[in-house]
Amino acid sequence: MDSRERLLTAINNGKPDRLPVQVHRWMPYYLRTYLGGIDQWAAYERFGMDMVIYSDPVVSVDDTEQSRWIRERVPYGTDQQGIHHWKIRVRTPGGDLTGAEAGNDITTWTTEHLIKTERDFDLFERFCPSPTFDWAPVVRDLKRVGNRGIVRTASRGYGQGAPWQDLCTLMGTVSAIMTALDEPERMRHMLDVILAKRISTIEKSPPNPSDIVSTGGGAGSDTVISPDLHARVCLPYDRAYHAALREKSPRTKIVYHLCGGVMNLLDLVATNGADGLETMTPPGMGGNADLAAAQRMIGDRLFFVGGFDQQQGFERGTPEETRRLVLQCHAACPDGGYICCPSDHFFHGDPENIRAFADAARECRYDG
Repeated sequence: MDSRERLLTAINNGKPDRLPVQVHRWMPYYLRTYLGGIDQWAAYERFGMDMVIYSDPVVSVDDTEQSRWIRERVPYGTDQQGIHHWKIRVRTPGGDLTGAEAGNDITTWTTEHLIKTERDFDLFERFCPSPTFDWAPVVRDLKRVGNRGIVRTASRGYGQGAPWQDLCTLMGTVSAIMTALDEPERMRHMLDVILAKRISTIEKSPPNPSDIVSTGGGAGSDTVISPDLHARVCLPYDRAYHAALREKSPRTKIVYHLCGGVMNLLDLVATNGADGLETMTPPGMGGNADLAAAQRMIGDRLFFVGGFDQQQGFERGTPEETRRLVLQCHAACPDGGYICCPSDHFFHGDPENIRAFADAARECRYDG
């Protein structure tokens, strides 16, 4: 099999010739710091890996809608730790929304959430636009990758990949959970609004040509919310969103992203309309995934991506330890339907460990 055949077989829940591996998006910091500033294409080539290229559409918003939701970013200094801080202001005809973010050379994060009151969400509902996606960059990357791999996109929205994750990003996870428990009708209204905006984007955009689109988000994990709450704030909205994605782009596989606890949610996730589940985060990375147990429980219904402990392997390990972890992941999924991948982004680690990761995968053959 060539790399594309291998990866497509895995995401169709089949058994390829050997174990495919990828990374969970090459981080710019790692590429700059450890690989001399090369891009994701050159990084995959350097290590001889099957290519899973992350590609984003061009996002556009109607001028009239854009004029009613003007987002401004105002820097206000760098602290003694080298962390940059900036204020966010969104101007709308009904008033302003404010928030704050911070970042360093590695990543960025939210320090003040944009939505803090019912009035804030009302402004979001009335004025926040649903964009249109132009998939030209994805089409270009599909042509470029050819038989060397596949292309995947993220389900862009208002936070990460699904209505619940959007809301947790907009108002904060704790606030969202408390609202769901104390004001369930208000919570349903907010999720309905976000879902409608997301579906509007699907309807007015061309079909997604990528091989995989990711949805979901870590805020739906069972290390964050209970299965009961997941069934109320995630499952119905995920089902509706996945149905809209599939109707518009039936060829594109949907992988549901839960970067945390999954084991108490497997039966729920298997009914939300996705084709696959990631990132199968092991306990050493703060999750609870037991890859072998998950394979036995729902492996006939979903393919898996993830499961590799990048801290133990890439960041703190040796080539020998990295190889052992890859072989362990392969043994957990003997029937295929699996792409071995770090269970989250990584920012540090000896490149020789990544080489061992790719080399070990070539050893992992499937019977039959």
